[in-house]
Amino acid sequence: RHSQVIAAVAANRARVPKMFTGIVEEVGAVVSMAEEDALTLWDGSVGKGFVLTVACSVCLDGCYLGASIAVNGTCLTATKFDDERVSFGVAPETLRKTNLVSLKPGDKVNMERAAKMGDRNSGHYVQGHVDNTGEIIDKTREGESLWITVRVDPSMLLYLVPKGFVAVDGTSLTVCEVDHAESCFTFMLVQFTQTKVIIPHKAVGDRVNIELDVMGKFAAQAMNNLGDRVTAIESSINSKLEAILARVDKLEAAAKP
Repeated sequence: RHSQVIAAVAANRARVPKMFTGIVEEVGAVVSMAEEDALTLWDGSVGKGFVLTVACSVCLDGCYLGASIAVNGTCLTATKFDDERVSFGVAPETLRKTNLVSLKPGDKVNMERAAKMGDRNSGHYVQGHVDNTGEIIDKTREGESLWITVRVDPSMLLYLVPKGFVAVDGTSLTVCEVDHAESCFTFMLVQFTQTKVIIPHKAVGDRVNIELDVMGKFAAQAMNNLGDRVTAIESSINSKLEAILARVDKLEAAAKP
């Protein structure tokens, strides 16, 4: 059973596009996050929608219309850009699942361009598909490092394991501890990382975007599928066994004088 799960995860790993690595390239500044009412839709009609504009520099290198850029770990599509800023359309589902809805002009955001195939991955496979937000409930220094504790929805704990991967506001991090009773997990930021991302500047009570490790999701899915198959096989075996036992009972009854 273990080997089947490993094989299923390996097969899925080959299909995962390496969109991002969780290694933040720069910290951008929000120019605006506002609803626009003159967005042209596929059929020529006009609709309303939110547009996020961010001032940046590194992520403009090689930028093009339709480029994928992660903003606080959220994969967004570049719809307009110039030499100083880039704009993205933000879908309603993105607003529901991420902390982008609360962004204001001047807020800092983590940014990363989509990785090129064949590049080194110094983080982990990050899709830019945020599962939900978590709440920072504690910040504690230990030497030059910073402990952060984040409370999440209990349903997310299945995919959070000590020493496993997690992306927080698009930053690839290692889970240190998982507390199921309090529905929270911890991670630690070394000095270098503290100076390159926005997480240390957030306060207790602030929300952070959480993307669970996609490999963990595939493993859980493989286990669920395998469990369903095992249950079906057990049910079939039990039915056949009952039929055999019933036949034996009849033969024994017929053999009695």
